[in-house]
Amino acid sequence: MKILSDLFLTVFYIGKLPIAPGTWSSLFSVTIWFLFFKTTHPWFLCILSCLLLLIGVLACNYDFKNSNNHDPSYIVIDEFVGQWFVFLFIPVNIVNALIGFILFRIFDISKIGPVGYFERLHRGWGVMADDVAAGIISFVILMSLQPILP
Repeated sequence: MKILSDLFLTVFYIGKLPIAPGTWSSLFSVTIWFLFFKTTHPWFLCILSCLLLLIGVLACNYDFKNSNNHDPSYIVIDEFVGQWFVFLFIPVNIVNALIGFILFRIFDISKIGPVGYFERLHRGWGVMADDVAAGIISFVILMSLQPILP
């Protein structure tokens, strides 16, 4: 069970990278979205994102039972899932991928507004919810930009 949890929480060990594991996880998430969700119904991505969110909360809670570390840097499933929330119902193209990635990283790193609030939630919810909030805020901005983007 520990190996599966580690594989999931680190997003196939991206979280073990020495430099910017969260950014690499977000970039991997964008790549997966760009490559595999061009012809997928948007509701599928929504359901999958919510399912990964719940599994992420459970996996984080499991990890916390075995360590005293709250939101360690090797846990990057939160960035992976949060990044997908940016792209719910957004057309798949390179411009949206780039802008969505940048917006998400700005909100995730800065913890502006409600993002910082959600980070203070208890255990696994705190790890996952701040990134989902960053993703939703980025989604709203990216969606509002759609009429002016190529």
